[in-house]
Amino acid sequence: MSYTHNTITKLRKSSPAQTEFYQAVEEVLDSLVTVLDEDSRFCQHSIIERMVEPERQIMFRVAWVDDEGKIQVNKGYRIEFNSALGPYKGGLRFHPSVTTSIVKFLGFEQVLKNALTGLPLGGAKGGADFNPKGRSDGEIMRFCQAFMNELYRHIGPRTDVPAGDIGVGTRELGYMFGQYKKLTNQFNGVLTGKDILWGGSLGRKEATGYGCVYFAKHMLEGIDDTLEGKECLVSGSGNVAIHTIEKLIDLGARPITCSDSDGTIYQKKGIDIKCLKQIKEIENGRLSDYAKHNPDAEYISRENYPDDGNAVWRFSGQVAFPCATQNELNAADARALLDNGCIAVCEGANMPCTSEAADLFLKAEIAYAPGKAANAGGVATSQLEMAQNASMQRWTFKQVDDELRDIMLDIYQRTRDTAAELDQPNNLILGANVAGFRRVADAMIQQGVV
Repeated sequence: MSYTHNTITKLRKSSPAQTEFYQAVEEVLDSLVTVLDEDSRFCQHSIIERMVEPERQIMFRVAWVDDEGKIQVNKGYRIEFNSALGPYKGGLRFHPSVTTSIVKFLGFEQVLKNALTGLPLGGAKGGADFNPKGRSDGEIMRFCQAFMNELYRHIGPRTDVPAGDIGVGTRELGYMFGQYKKLTNQFNGVLTGKDILWGGSLGRKEATGYGCVYFAKHMLEGIDDTLEGKECLVSGSGNVAIHTIEKLIDLGARPITCSDSDGTIYQKKGIDIKCLKQIKEIENGRLSDYAKHNPDAEYISRENYPDDGNAVWRFSGQVAFPCATQNELNAADARALLDNGCIAVCEGANMPCTSEAADLFLKAEIAYAPGKAANAGGVATSQLEMAQNASMQRWTFKQVDDELRDIMLDIYQRTRDTAAELDQPNNLILGANVAGFRRVADAMIQQGVV
């Protein structure tokens, strides 16, 4: 058996029933076979075995009281995966789907994503199986405070710096930061994605979506094409999707779809970003409300989705931006995109394409950017927020956005050049995995067996 196959077999035994985590690991290890064969150091130092095992796994009970006075209990997680390149860095997700497998897959991806930025960041992820939807502000505050009552022991501005993710926005970060400050008597940059009033960075909210579009721009220019005038399919309607849509419009593209857990919007003339922001960011409404304000928009409810996939990918468009969640785009969706003339896919979410879908895109030789490269703008700007906090300074939006543009260009070039070096210039998955792995592996070797 091969080195990588043995590693995966051992992983399945030591970490049973973690499907999403296996998927993420197998995708990366499959990319590394040639590199591992050519450089014996990685095998000699057991780099793969060490990389797939988190440095620290923290799971804890979160007990809190709801508005009816009833005690509720959730499970909290922080997986501190790898600190070879810097302090642990990665988001917190509050969603009913959060499990050990989900958090470990996200943490593993985060290690390579952070490495690709070229910045001094390790990788981590965390969260809880708590659903903020339908909860009052008081309930969300009490949950966040209870969550931080345990998490504060494990984080710090030079140790582990969490951020937001699905279900964790400025409100949740505010409640957690307040509790951390009370428990530690310190005001520091322990969280990123904060509000501007208390240490946040201009441009952080926009960074993941904007960065994804900047990456797509560079990727298309690499094949002598442009985003301008392209019809774009975007999934999701959260922070990443909204700012992907906003930047696409800014660069002359026409985003024509978005979605939420209840359904999909298709609007041929282009999504009305002001209306979308009003409904999602201010009213916390649903996309069915968007259709009421835009008579020319078609709303497809989830019960009317095709049996084999997602309605958002069944429209004609040249560039697709999956920005919702993991495994949202399957093989049937990929075939539909290709049949409808899609020439590029740029992942705004983490691992939104199934392995089968990714294989179809690679086989079709379209431009395809994996999330660990394309959506790294968020964590890169988090590091810029950390730098501002450490120096007690605040940068302008233009300073942050200019840095983000440079970082995304650097990530694209590093990914492209590595793929070309390995004689697969169209395979940016390979380029991203190998480029990120090399940085982490070299640092681990230099730091010894720890």
